[in-house]
Amino acid sequence: MRLQVASLVLTLCSTVLWAGNAGGGWLTPAERSGFRTTPRYRETITFCRKLESASPLIHVTQFGLSPQGRPLPLVVVDASGTFSPELAHRRGRTIVLIMSGIHAGEIDGKDASLMLLRDIAVKGKWHSLLDGLTLLFIPIFNVDGHERFGPYNRMNQNGPREMGWRTTAQNLNLNRDWLKADAPEMQAWLRLFNRWLPDLMVDIHVTDGADFQYVMQLGLETGPNVAEPLRTWTKRVLQVRLLQQLNDQGVPALPFFWQRNRRHIEKGIVGWSASPRYSNGYGAIQNRVFMLVENHVLKDYRTRVQATYRMLVDLLQIVQQEKAHLKEVNRQADRQTAEHLAGRALPLVVRASLLDSTLIDFAGVAYRLEHSDLFGDDWVHWLGTPRTYRLPFFNHLVAVDSVVVPYAYLIPAQWQDQLRRLRRHGVRIFRLARDTVLTVETYRLKNPRWQPRPFEGHHLLQVEVEVEHTSRRFPAGTAVILCNQRTNRVIVHALEPRAPDSFLRWGLWNAVLERKEYAEDYVLEPLAHQMVEKNPALRREFEQWLKADSTFAASPTARRMFFYQRSPYYDQQYLRYPVARLLKKTELPLAPLEAF
Repeated sequence: MRLQVASLVLTLCSTVLWAGNAGGGWLTPAERSGFRTTPRYRETITFCRKLESASPLIHVTQFGLSPQGRPLPLVVVDASGTFSPELAHRRGRTIVLIMSGIHAGEIDGKDASLMLLRDIAVKGKWHSLLDGLTLLFIPIFNVDGHERFGPYNRMNQNGPREMGWRTTAQNLNLNRDWLKADAPEMQAWLRLFNRWLPDLMVDIHVTDGADFQYVMQLGLETGPNVAEPLRTWTKRVLQVRLLQQLNDQGVPALPFFWQRNRRHIEKGIVGWSASPRYSNGYGAIQNRVFMLVENHVLKDYRTRVQATYRMLVDLLQIVQQEKAHLKEVNRQADRQTAEHLAGRALPLVVRASLLDSTLIDFAGVAYRLEHSDLFGDDWVHWLGTPRTYRLPFFNHLVAVDSVVVPYAYLIPAQWQDQLRRLRRHGVRIFRLARDTVLTVETYRLKNPRWQPRPFEGHHLLQVEVEVEHTSRRFPAGTAVILCNQRTNRVIVHALEPRAPDSFLRWGLWNAVLERKEYAEDYVLEPLAHQMVEKNPALRREFEQWLKADSTFAASPTARRMFFYQRSPYYDQQYLRYPVARLLKKTELPLAPLEAF
């Protein structure tokens, strides 16, 4: 009952706010349509330019170009005229980045941001939010996808009448691209991030899936993948206060969840910790809150936009009150990551434990299962009637795979694409000034298996690893990445093979998985006889394989490969992961790595 009343309050507030603006001549395009439509790219930029002309608080610029040549818009809002990152950092401003339209059909954030920009800059409302804050708005991130406009782009979504498309013009999903950073748009965003280094970020989406009474879900990383100072502040301050304020003001909200069973909500809901292919997971490895907002797809567009507006105001009020504390926990997180991570275990994969849950009253919707004569199975028929379920919420996050962070990683100089990608994330890279012998840990890769269907332009790789310890000479020019940086979590997630979004997993090192030299049987035959004559232990090993493995014994190819692999002609670099781990602190002859 409480949530039904809250939803009514939200609807009334939305109507009053829209009506109150009607006479001012500053209605946003969405407001002018009664929230039936959302503006196109050009109309959005025109409205932002109009705000810039009307207010000294607004500066409209761009941070890159899309593949189709559209400027990527950035709106900077500041009461002190601080419109550059250099000046913002020099003045100690708290920087908040609010991003919309990474999935351009899920466009609630754009229209809510335009309303908030108008109310701050023109109507003088919420002006106190700017005290000490610099706000960055990206009204549309996926600008090319936004202009693939149409009424059939989001089957489940309740408005607007037409909207953009999920992926970019290159058919890439930007919210799977944060760590690999293939897309030009993402590479531009990373340049923006490294220049501004915001204190907190917001990424606004619309859900898919089930029906329920909640208007909004908040995805905040609060697991062991987050540096402790930031994790504590996020969990105990930001999440608690923001959810409380939203629910008190008629925006029913809950932490982000999945249904444990899509056909039986009673079986519970499950929390989520994102890997760094997603915005919130990427924020975690950059030691910053990157809050995922998921509005409920079945709520009407007016409700979703007004709820987003309310969320942004509430969030900025909390940041305003907590700005000194937020900047301090960010500094602590960066310092701890840089100074204390090497030699310690870092979680690579974090999941909600299915052994630990809390019973909650879930504000759901009644449903029944019906059988489909067309599809031959059952489907969920949501009935639209509010119903409260007492169900388990599995939201205790635990690390299920970790790795010890080394003192440094070493990468041969020829892997320039991978080094460029690391630099895009703000990673500092040096080079060996002279040849150096080092004892290192390396990985030998085994049983590579590629996902048969492409995903985001790649065939994801599953591979097993064996650890090897070796002492070898590293030539001058070898890239050295010291794990004494605020980006240590980025480094580890990019370079550790078992990490869910490692460069290896995305196929960026596929070349090392190809064998390029071979042995002809007419050469290998006499060589193999020489090998067993000179090495009785090798003969015994071969005979043991014949007895123990019938498949091996029946395969002339496998038997030849046995000898080829043990010959001096076999490529020792084959299946060796190119990245070496230097475990102990070592004095290294380092020099800057020139740009390439």
